[in-house]
Amino acid sequence: MHNIAYSRLGDLQKSFSLYRKVPWWDHILEPDSDFVFRWHRIFLVTCLIALFVDPLYFYLPFIGAPGCMQFNLGLGIVVTFFRTIVDLFSMFHMLMKFRTAFVAPNSRVFGRGDLVKDPTAIAMRYLKKDFVIDLAATLPLPQIVIWFVLPALKNPTATHANHTLALIVLIQYAPRLFVIFPLNRRINKTTGSIAKTAWAGAAYNLLLYLLASHIIGAAWYVASIQRQDECWKIECRKEMNTTHSPSCKPFFLDCDSLNEPERKAWLRITHVLTKCDALNDDKNFQFGMFADAFTAEVASTNFIEKYFYCLWFGLKSLSSYGQNLATSTSSGEILFSILICSMGLVLFSHLIGQVQGYLQSTSARLEEWRVKRRDTEEWMRHRQLPIHLQDRVRRFVQYKWIATRGVDEESILRSLPLDLRRQIQRHLSLALVRRVPFFAQMDAQLLDAICERLVQSLNTKDTFITREGDPVNEMLFIIRGQLESSTTNGGRSGFFNSITLRPGDFCGEELLTWALVPSPSISLPSSTRTVKSLTEVEAFALRAEDLKFVASQFKRLHSKKLQHAFRYYSHQWRTWGSCFIQAAWRRYVKRKLAMELARQEELYYATMMDQEYSHGSEMEGEEGGGGGGGGGTSGTKNTTKKKSPHLGITMLASKFAANTRRGLHQKSLALVSDVSSLKMPKLFKPEEPDFSAFRDHS
Repeated sequence: MHNIAYSRLGDLQKSFSLYRKVPWWDHILEPDSDFVFRWHRIFLVTCLIALFVDPLYFYLPFIGAPGCMQFNLGLGIVVTFFRTIVDLFSMFHMLMKFRTAFVAPNSRVFGRGDLVKDPTAIAMRYLKKDFVIDLAATLPLPQIVIWFVLPALKNPTATHANHTLALIVLIQYAPRLFVIFPLNRRINKTTGSIAKTAWAGAAYNLLLYLLASHIIGAAWYVASIQRQDECWKIECRKEMNTTHSPSCKPFFLDCDSLNEPERKAWLRITHVLTKCDALNDDKNFQFGMFADAFTAEVASTNFIEKYFYCLWFGLKSLSSYGQNLATSTSSGEILFSILICSMGLVLFSHLIGQVQGYLQSTSARLEEWRVKRRDTEEWMRHRQLPIHLQDRVRRFVQYKWIATRGVDEESILRSLPLDLRRQIQRHLSLALVRRVPFFAQMDAQLLDAICERLVQSLNTKDTFITREGDPVNEMLFIIRGQLESSTTNGGRSGFFNSITLRPGDFCGEELLTWALVPSPSISLPSSTRTVKSLTEVEAFALRAEDLKFVASQFKRLHSKKLQHAFRYYSHQWRTWGSCFIQAAWRRYVKRKLAMELARQEELYYATMMDQEYSHGSEMEGEEGGGGGGGGGTSGTKNTTKKKSPHLGITMLASKFAANTRRGLHQKSLALVSDVSSLKMPKLFKPEEPDFSAFRDHS
C-alpha cells in the first residue's frame, strides 16, 4: 500500500512539473521555428555590419603633420562602440546555439528527421563543431588592443599601433567572414532564398559587391600609410649615419613629438620629406599603386572624403580586374594586386550572374509568353489562317496573359494538400459563387464541394461557348462580362428567343438536369440554346463529371427547395414559362373572340326573325279584313291556307340563318387562325428529372 501511495505521489509530482512554468533560459528552441528563422535574418544583417565596421579600424592612422603620423581618437571611439554592439549580438548567437535542437543524422531516412532536444547532446555537438570559430569571431580583440594593450606599452608609437591593429583585424576577419557562409546556407535551406523578391535579391548581391570594394579600399589605405611610414624610416636611418645635427630619431615620426624643440630643429634641415614625397619627380622611393593616396592628399584629409575616395578606388579596381593599377617591384604590392584582380574577376562575375538571374526571374513569364506568342504567329502564318481567325487568336492570347500573367493556377493548386487547396478555393471563389442566386440557397458544405471543383474560364468577345444541339459538357457561372443566349427551338421556322446573361447568371442548366437523374445516360445532354460572348467574359466552369460527383455525394442538391430555385433562376425554364403563359393567353383570346362573334350572330338573326314574323302578321291581318263578307267556314279555310305558306317561309328562314351562322363561325375561326398563326409556336416544357430511385409506371 505504501509503494502504491508513493508511486501515485510521484506521478502527481511529474504532472505538476509539466504544468510548472519553465524559465526562458531552459527552453529548447526548434531550428525551424519562427523565432529562430527571424533571428537568423537579424544575425545575418549583424554579421554584414561587423564586416563593414572592422575595416574602419584601418582609417584610424593618418598623416597629422609633415613627417609624422597619429591616430584618430574620435573615430576609434565610434568604431569601438559599434563593434561592441556587434560582439554582443554574436555572444547572444552563441548562447542560442547551446539551446537550439538539431536533427539526428541517423533519422534523416524519411521526412524531416527526429529532433534532439537533450541540452547535453546539443552542447557537446556545438563544442565539437562550431564553437571555436564562433568564439574567435566574437572576441573583442581590437578593443582590447586599442584600450588596454597599447596604453600599457612603455613607448607606444602610431606605427606600432597601426601594425598591431591591422594584424589583429585581419586575423579576426577570417572567422567573421566564415560565420556568414553556414548562416547564409541555413537561411537558403529554410526559405529557398535570402531575399523575398527579385529586386531585393539583386540589391543584396550589389551590397555584397560594395562591401568587398569597401574592404579593398580600406586595405589599400592602410597599406599606403605603411608604405609612407616605410619610406620615412628608410630615409631616417640614412640621416642617422650622417653628420646631421640634430640627427633623425624614430620617435620624430610620431605626432606626439611635434612640440619637441629637437624635432623642430630636425624638421628644418632634414631631407626625409622631400625624398618621400610622391609628387617628387626624382623617384628615390617607389610608391607604386599607393601614390594616389599622397598625390590626392587622401592620407591627410578628413574621414568622409578619405572614406569615399577609398571606396571608389576599391570599386574601380574590382570592376576593372586591377588593370588600372600601376605597381612597383615590391612583392607585397604585387601580391596585393593579384588578390584584387582575382577577387574582381570572381566577385564581378558572381554579381553579374546573380543580378541577371534575379532580373530574369522577374521577366521569365513575360519572355515565355513572348516566345509562345511568336510561335503562335508562325503557326498561323504556316497554316494560312484567315485574318479574322488570327485576330481572335491574338485577342485570346492577350486576354489570357492579362488575366493570369502566365501563371498556371491549376498546377499550383494540384500540388497543395487537399485541406489547404479547399481553403484557398473557398477564399478565391466563395464570394463570387455566392453572387450567383442559385448558389446562395446552398449550405456551406455543398458550396465547399462546388468551389473545390470550379475552374476558371476565360472567353474573348464573339466566342461561341456552346451551340444549339451540341453536347453540354460544363455549366458556366458568369463573374464578369455579358453573354447572349438564344434558341430557335430546334430550328423551327418563325421561332426565336434571345436573352442577355450578366454577372450572377449561369448557362448550361441542361447539365444539372442530367446530373440529378439517378441513372443518367452516358451521353451528355444536348444544348437547347446558343451561347455567345458579347464582351470579354470571366467565369467559373463546373464540368460534367464534377457536377455528377457533387450530385451523387450530396443529396442536399436533390431538395425541392434547390430545384425550385433552379427553375426560378434558369432562363430555359423562364422561356418555357413565358411561352406557356403566352399560348394560354392567346387561347383565351381566341375563345373569347369566338364567343363574342357567336353572340353577335345570334342577336342579329333573332332580330331578323322578329322582323319577319311581325311582317307576316301584318299581311295576314290585311287579308282577313278584305274577306270579311264571306261565311265563317270559308274564312277559316282561307286562314289555314294562308298560314301554311308562312310556316314554310319560317322554316326556310331558320335553315338560312343556321347556314349563315355556320359560315360566319367558320370565317371567324379562319380569322382567329390567321391571328394565331402570327404567334410563336409553343415551346415544350423541359423534361423534369425523376428524383426517385424507381419510376412510377402506374
